[in-house]
Amino acid sequence: MKTTKKASPASAGASKKVKKPKASTAPVSHGVGRRKSSVARVWMRRGKGVVTVNGKISKEYFDTDFNKSQLSLPLSLIPKGVAYDFDANVVGGGVNAQAKAIQLGMSRALVASDEAMRPILRKFRLLSVDSRLKERKKYGQRGARRKFQFVKR
Repeated sequence: MKTTKKASPASAGASKKVKKPKASTAPVSHGVGRRKSSVARVWMRRGKGVVTVNGKISKEYFDTDFNKSQLSLPLSLIPKGVAYDFDANVVGGGVNAQAKAIQLGMSRALVASDEAMRPILRKFRLLSVDSRLKERKKYGQRGARRKFQFVKR
């Protein structure tokens, strides 16, 4: 018959890790931006001005300078914007539409946190929704407006 040693309660408690209190990472505000068929949900947290898109840093996610500048525009207009981190979850559409959707979501999140930012963002048309969508294809036509080539004979 084998005897097994049971761990004493004092030695079992030593293996537990004590959790350190973390800085508050709760979202300060939230904004939703839409452009064409892309939808961006943006959460604003206290931080150092880092913008992450779908888990990647925005400079890795967007490859063109134009799209990178689209994201930094609300932060450059608002001096307090650099004190926040933005986490964006974006789906659908192309890369340009996603950048514009994130820009609108960031602007809405900034306004939700402080209403005094609204006139500045409104002046640069960052709170305006570009609601243009792709026109649907009609039957009997090659596309939305393009017709089939006319054949005389």
